[in-house]
Amino acid sequence: MEIVPDPARLYTDRTHSYVRFVRCVRYPQGLRAYFRESPLLRSGLRVLDAGCGTGIVTLALREALLSRDLRPGPLHGFDLTPAMIARFRQTLQRRAIQGIDVVQANVLRLEALPGSWNSYDLIVSASMMEYLPRNRLVDALSGLRGLLSEDGSLALFITRRNWLMRPLIGRWWQANLYNSGELEESFRRAGFSSIAFRRFPLSFRHLALWGYIVEARR
Repeated sequence: MEIVPDPARLYTDRTHSYVRFVRCVRYPQGLRAYFRESPLLRSGLRVLDAGCGTGIVTLALREALLSRDLRPGPLHGFDLTPAMIARFRQTLQRRAIQGIDVVQANVLRLEALPGSWNSYDLIVSASMMEYLPRNRLVDALSGLRGLLSEDGSLALFITRRNWLMRPLIGRWWQANLYNSGELEESFRRAGFSSIAFRRFPLSFRHLALWGYIVEARR
């Protein structure tokens, strides 16, 4: 049965639970380790975080850039939930981090983004597509593809469907779950030219039980 949750309400009610959960499984560290090894990163990279939440992916990517002596380019993010955005902005203020802009927006209504938010070298999206109606996944991927530069890439982190994630993420977090075949077909229908499944580094391989990393070129 398809799950169609209200993600804004869900994550407003469970913001603190979400932060504790991702810290417990060392998700931010896993993302940072993945980006440290990624050939997608380079100086001046123009990045959009689609469904940025509390900023876990954006900050992990930025830290990976700095650890590799690469200069961050424009970093933009949007999310549907004001409570998550507020927490992200508080983190940026507390750490005195500049050069990251965050707005409230819906991935299915990308026309609401600032007019200059386009031609990205890299779009990242983590734990957001699960909350769309299943029949809108291709629409969301296609919309993000339209914001990429000619040789830009999308890196998607998304929950896989298995025996553990069904109760933990599917029920408790009210998310739709996918297998690799469904994801590959959705990316192809959205018009992406190249699709590859990646892995977290060995020390964070436990995160593979949670989800997939899909890299796709425009």
